[in-house]
Amino acid sequence: MDAPISLAGHTVDSALHEEVRAPWDGAPIGRVALADAATAAEAARLAAEAFPVTSRLPAYQRAAFVAAVSRGVAARREEFAALIAREVAKPIALARAEVDRAVQTFHLGAEEATRVGGEMIPLDQTPAGATAAGVTRRVAASPVLAITPFNFPLNLVAHKLSPAFAVGAPVVLKPAAQAPLTAALLARVVAAACAEADVPGAMLSVLPCAVEVAEGLVRDPRLGVLSFTGSAPVGWHLRAIAPRKRAVLELGGNAALIVAADADLDRALERAVAGAYGYAGQVCIKAQRLFLHESIAREFTERLCERVASLAVLDPLDPKALCSALIDRKSADRVRGWIDEAVAAGARVLVGGAQEGSRITPAVIADAGPGMKLCDEELFGPAVTLHPWRDVDAMIEGVNASRHGLQAGLFTRDITLVARAFQGLEVGAVVLDEGPSFRVDSMPYGGVKDSGHGREGVRSAIAEITELRMLVWRGLLG
Repeated sequence: MDAPISLAGHTVDSALHEEVRAPWDGAPIGRVALADAATAAEAARLAAEAFPVTSRLPAYQRAAFVAAVSRGVAARREEFAALIAREVAKPIALARAEVDRAVQTFHLGAEEATRVGGEMIPLDQTPAGATAAGVTRRVAASPVLAITPFNFPLNLVAHKLSPAFAVGAPVVLKPAAQAPLTAALLARVVAAACAEADVPGAMLSVLPCAVEVAEGLVRDPRLGVLSFTGSAPVGWHLRAIAPRKRAVLELGGNAALIVAADADLDRALERAVAGAYGYAGQVCIKAQRLFLHESIAREFTERLCERVASLAVLDPLDPKALCSALIDRKSADRVRGWIDEAVAAGARVLVGGAQEGSRITPAVIADAGPGMKLCDEELFGPAVTLHPWRDVDAMIEGVNASRHGLQAGLFTRDITLVARAFQGLEVGAVVLDEGPSFRVDSMPYGGVKDSGHGREGVRSAIAEITELRMLVWRGLLG
């Protein structure tokens, strides 16, 4: 599959190309055209020129457009799923689930397009406003620059596009270098939806490009909103080089899964395995640190190791696959290096951790602690660390001993523990009787500390990328 640049709905070629290879076996699967600085500047210009038109489109037309995108993705479900599986080694069952989520994410955008409103605000709390009232409405702040990661090459792109399209904001998308083909296929779907809904094609440009070209877009004042999902160092760097931009940053995590003495161990075990090893752990809210109450720690550990030892690293197109290859050899080398570093400092590998190229067998690590990258940083790989606990306050302190704070999972029937965890855990969300990787695409999603700035979820993202405009009406209440 060849992937040309999509410039305001039109395909253009480039003198620069890169081959895209499958992480599983290295087989070539396509070739992508790379945008240069001039093409990037043209995309920004076209988005800015279209903005006065697209931001004033009526709600029904914006809704029809986003709904057409949703239908277009659904119509090509198997094509998207197979491409995702090959391009980023996502197991086919999880790839299909991602496509289904993207369909819903765009459907939510179509619904929210008709609900972008405002309110009447009384201003007569002081004598100066005795006869005055205010009317507010939300309006798109600017065209959006979206920068997305490889691990959800369709649905995390949808989380940038859907809210922007709902408010009429054009998007310039820089997709992950490892996943340009999925973005190119989506660009074709969006272009068809633009034609169907009579919306300008400048609603979307897709520009695979080098880092320096992307940084030029970040600095471009015509793209006043930056929506970035990726690693914390990159996200904060981009925020620093464009401090006047409105920025939504969805960054990394090293999420905790907490199992209390009264937990349903069968369910906790099931969700721990799925959340830690699904897609080889390449999920920012994967279960990375397991906090196990000492009364159940031994049983849970034994059962976990038994389950993990039976997990095979499989071809992503295998329907039985849960864990496949990592995105590249460099990532696998890093995961194995962090395990080796922890072992050298006293940690023990209970099961797994063997490396073959870009493949790592699922691992369980005991006796890891602060100061080890396995505990302190975002692993983005198929391993967990085990942390027995007795005292609730000490457990909460241990979970919080991280610069990240995205989500945490908690398995308990104790309402008092739920309340203490909800109050004390420094995370964007505490998920009860589920792993930390649980996400519904309508919920406000995001983290604290180094895990990000702002919230996604279609309605929440709309609030982030719009401005509140106010009309003050004197004499209205006279």
